[in-house]
Amino acid sequence: MDSTIFAIATAQGGAIGIIRISGPQAITAADSIFRGRQALSDARPQSLHFGSITDGTEEIDQVLVSVFRAPHSYTGQDCVEISCHGSRFILGRVCQLLAAAGCRQATGGEFTKRAFLNGRLDLAQAEAVADLIASESASQHRVAMQQMRGGISRKLSELRDRLLTMTSLLELELDFSEEQVEFARREELMDLARGIRDEIQRLSGSFAAGNAIRNGIPVAIIGAPNVGKSTLLNALLHDDRAIVSDIQGTTRDVIEDTITIEGYLFRFIDTAGIRHTNDTIEKMGIERSMKAAARASTIILMRDTHTEFPQLDLRPDQTVIRVVNKSDTFQAKYGVGMDWLQQQLLASVPAHQESDILITSLRHKQALDLALADIERTLAALESGLSGDLVAEDLRQCLAHLAEILGGAITPNEVLGSIFARFCIGK
Repeated sequence: MDSTIFAIATAQGGAIGIIRISGPQAITAADSIFRGRQALSDARPQSLHFGSITDGTEEIDQVLVSVFRAPHSYTGQDCVEISCHGSRFILGRVCQLLAAAGCRQATGGEFTKRAFLNGRLDLAQAEAVADLIASESASQHRVAMQQMRGGISRKLSELRDRLLTMTSLLELELDFSEEQVEFARREELMDLARGIRDEIQRLSGSFAAGNAIRNGIPVAIIGAPNVGKSTLLNALLHDDRAIVSDIQGTTRDVIEDTITIEGYLFRFIDTAGIRHTNDTIEKMGIERSMKAAARASTIILMRDTHTEFPQLDLRPDQTVIRVVNKSDTFQAKYGVGMDWLQQQLLASVPAHQESDILITSLRHKQALDLALADIERTLAALESGLSGDLVAEDLRQCLAHLAEILGGAITPNEVLGSIFARFCIGK
């Protein structure tokens, strides 16, 4: 982390562009191209300065420069942010000047990675930054903000403290084993372990709701040809996204799009009509329909007054909403029954409270499941009267798996690489 990095931190095309710099030479590098009332090297921490970016005697742009001194910055290093006009030419020239001053272009997520490595964020908070940037709905934004503010971190820290209490009591007993001193009764230790187990189970179980919110709820529209599936998709999207025709077999491929209903993102999948056909292309579309139905968490099963619902192999965890189109109570073409359908879709969102701490990352879910297995073994060992050293080993494993979520344990470089690879450059 000794190098000084820079990147454009705003999307191109806006009126203002921000170039972010971080590293030991951040202030010196910015100072070499900035002309203002005072040198940036003399600037107070967390201060804002008006001046010009220059290349020799040529003025490139008039800018505002923010100076943040370590450790009180996003990355924990000296940081500078240059706010200039959003012209591609201006941004490009400033980047060229910074490169000439010895800085290098940052890679995706490198600023946030430095924040993690410098202790400004734990790993769960760092991952939440990417989720916040990618959020498309109010629910996604709410969960990402909760995680970035340390909601998961605080809960896991509480569990860690309780596990450390158990571990220390058991290890004290080991130290005084010859004196046969018992620092905690087995019943008390089992009560502690049960409480920890229940909390880990709750966190792990929240993944269904968290994953649905983070990635959107996949909804497949399934039915025979010409029952109004494409019309329904268009009505939901308020757009002519899918071709509507009286000719059977018009939809031959899966069409996907998203909408937000009362803050929740739904990913709709319009599929080919299910029927017996000899058309090779249509058969491929029907096969994709069946695959879409298999991966959807919610299925809108459609028919009209002249057809039957198609037969599907449904899972117990799938929500099925049955719609009879072209009837008195539901007509997709004219918007009749759409309010009812939206309420049914909202009811398919996995149950949770807005204040709940939700697990949205598969990596976190897997670590919690491993920790749950560890604490279950701990309980079994206590109930069986096994020696304290065997019990303590399971507790240490539980602690290690929980630490993986926050990055408190030694985290392999490939794990860090996979996490920060999905960040945009400049963050």
